[in-house]
Amino acid sequence: MTDFFERYKKIKSVKIKSKKLEKPKVVVAGRSNVGKSTFVRHITGKNVRVGKRPGVTLKINEYDMGNYILVDMPGFGFMHGIDKKVQEKIKDEIVHYIEGKRDEIATAIQIIDAKSFLEIVERWDQRGEIPIDIEMFDFLNELELNPILVVNKMDKIKKTQWDEHLNKIVETLGYKPPWSQWEFVVPAILKEKKGLDEIKHKIIERVNKFKSQKTVDIDI
Repeated sequence: MTDFFERYKKIKSVKIKSKKLEKPKVVVAGRSNVGKSTFVRHITGKNVRVGKRPGVTLKINEYDMGNYILVDMPGFGFMHGIDKKVQEKIKDEIVHYIEGKRDEIATAIQIIDAKSFLEIVERWDQRGEIPIDIEMFDFLNELELNPILVVNKMDKIKKTQWDEHLNKIVETLGYKPPWSQWEFVVPAILKEKKGLDEIKHKIIERVNKFKSQKTVDIDI
């Protein structure tokens, strides 16, 4: 009987170790043409295709970052030259992937265009609809993925108006200003790598927290 329990403990220990070695995923999502591919190129060092025409990334790509897997999702929303049915299919694939891999995802990064975000929200609001950008952010929060909101292309906004503009963005997402009290918000100019170090820091924080929680769950 003692031998049986000893063998069981060894088998259990091996299974626990193998689970600990699994790399968490970090998802990158965003509307087409917000700078998602630029971000992925900078953070991975890979020659990711970047273009001005929306819809450059049309499939899910994974990159091994060492202690986590970066998952580059296709851009969602309107894409010039892409059939509407294809656009809807892409959106569904993103949602299904995130829902299906929810337990493997340490965090999600949603990138928005600082200037066009509020313009898009206003247009959709006039039609009595909620834009997919807000739906996506709410979705990531509902799944408790502790998302990082990267407000890219801040160079399009006058420096003196940054605080006012960022306050409007967080208010639109249902958070009280000032924006600076919300640690998940990162103003960025990704083409110049501005904000990149802060994003990396927040990713590592979330990945480490995710790993420690998983280790506790396994030990229990």
